[in-house]
Amino acid sequence: MKFEGNIKIRETQASDESRWRELWEGYNRFYKREPSNPVTTHLWRRLMSPTTPVYSILAENEKGLVVGISNYLLHENTSTLSPVCYLQDIFVDPEFRGHGTGRKMIDWLLLQTKKQKWARLYWHTSEGNYRARGLYDKFTPHSGFLLYTIKNLEL
Repeated sequence: MKFEGNIKIRETQASDESRWRELWEGYNRFYKREPSNPVTTHLWRRLMSPTTPVYSILAENEKGLVVGISNYLLHENTSTLSPVCYLQDIFVDPEFRGHGTGRKMIDWLLLQTKKQKWARLYWHTSEGNYRARGLYDKFTPHSGFLLYTIKNLEL
């Protein structure tokens, strides 16, 4: 396992596209989804646009290698006075897991939640993603809610 000590969390920049795409592809494959170039390109455009509420942060090691990505979005909520933050995607390069990188990305978002006065930060994961759940359970207990999804079959 490769590990370089200090991890810095920062906002994603246009110059990060190539490495971000590599990690995004790894994330999709982890969830057994075939990466889609049109979807990836569309997401990247939204991440780089100042007019969409979709954002991304990176975890970078001391040698400048990006080892993790987190994509999140802000949205209004019917039961709060301020926006909420949904951490939609979080992925750490398998070679760099187990050293607190995922924790640092969530900590960064928690700090932003406080600074920006977002009402809450939330995320979900696959029931069988036990390694990630071990980390997530350190932040907060499982909410007990189940996710139901109906896909548009016409797309």
